Amino acid sequence: MTEELFNESKKYFPGGVNSPVRAFKPYPFFVKSAGGCKITDSEENTYIDHCLAYGPLILGHADPKVVREVSNQMTIGSAYGAPTENEIKLAKEVVDRIPSAEMVRFCNSGTEATMSAIRLARGFTGRNKIIKFEGAYHGAHDYVLVKGGSGAACLPDSAGIPTDTTKNTLSVPFNDEEALTDLIEKEGNEIACLIMEVVMGNVGCIEPKPGFLEFVRKITEENDIVLIFDEVITGFRASRGGAQEYYGVTPDLTTLGKIVGGGLPMGAFCGKRKIMELIAPQGPVYQAGTFSGNPISVQAGLSTLSQLDDKFYKDLERKGNFLRGNIESIIDDEQYNIQCVGLASMFQIYLNPAEVYNYADAQKSDTERFLRYFRALLKEGVFIPPSQFECNFISSAHSMADLQDTSDAIENALAVAFKKKNRF
Repeated sequence: MTEELFNESKKYFPGGVNSPVRAFKPYPFFVKSAGGCKITDSEENTYIDHCLAYGPLILGHADPKVVREVSNQMTIGSAYGAPTENEIKLAKEVVDRIPSAEMVRFCNSGTEATMSAIRLARGFTGRNKIIKFEGAYHGAHDYVLVKGGSGAACLPDSAGIPTDTTKNTLSVPFNDEEALTDLIEKEGNEIACLIMEVVMGNVGCIEPKPGFLEFVRKITEENDIVLIFDEVITGFRASRGGAQEYYGVTPDLTTLGKIVGGGLPMGAFCGKRKIMELIAPQGPVYQAGTFSGNPISVQAGLSTLSQLDDKFYKDLERKGNFLRGNIESIIDDEQYNIQCVGLASMFQIYLNPAEVYNYADAQKSDTERFLRYFRALLKEGVFIPPSQFECNFISSAHSMADLQDTSDAIENALAVAFKKKNRF
């Protein structure tokens, strides 16, 4: 049935999917239903889910409170084109939790959030150039969908993007203080903002080196560069206040997505009042959206965040430490020359003998072996994103028994990937 569905899907969708990250060979499975930490495909195969829709589902699938309260909202309307009290309630939650947030603007996706935050930073500074780190993903808009070119203007990483659009986008390696210093010394008075994933979650899971975030904060302040933390992945996941609270460094602006909408389409950007007040209608920087602050997504966000207290995060970190500890024991026992990485409820395995500090390091990973590992995991009943360069997640719906089952599956899948076990 899966192959038939895929062949039918290809008639209507480019590549048979609606987002390229969902594609893998020979074809992806098609989801029939999901609940808790489990996802079931069209052939009734059930998997422990560590993809979790690429991160939003911190409570797992179909959380009862979220389902109940979103269903109630549906009965009184799905879109109004006018403000609601719940928007204010959710904004208060964001301001209370995110250290950099003094004002908030809701939008419809992480891509919208980063695009708008960059526009706002340009409007605030009157400058045009932006800095991003090589390999960082900040959504599918033209300014940031570019190849890494250390210290130089980036070339478009997609057909259809004019070179002129990205001539002001500069990139440097992550965790490289010297390269960033050199670039800012050369271009500093023309740079509007530096946008960064605090933890690079679209290259696997790369943490900043000790002191790197503090350095970035200092050098951007010294050069009047707006610092934007892209916390679309880490917001409300790394900790109650996101990665900026986790690492103790506060940016000027923050972009959010995924968890802020409780698993429904939503994004947000927030930050210092003096910058945010430049957004229309109060200021000259235009941003708008028919579904911005959509009442369904807002309710899902409220229902989710209401459950994310300090005890929740302690429990989730305990689960993350348990799973990562099990994986590290497997790697040590079998003497695999690979890396287990992660923090809080995030994890990944780099099939790479060296530690990974940036995009260039990550690219040295054995992607073919990773695909063998991914396919073997599916056969073991565990679903992760089908790429070495994505992050895996844990939800509160994962029990310790589920995580032990995941550990056992990883042990078997690595044995297959390294041909220590001829099971498939």
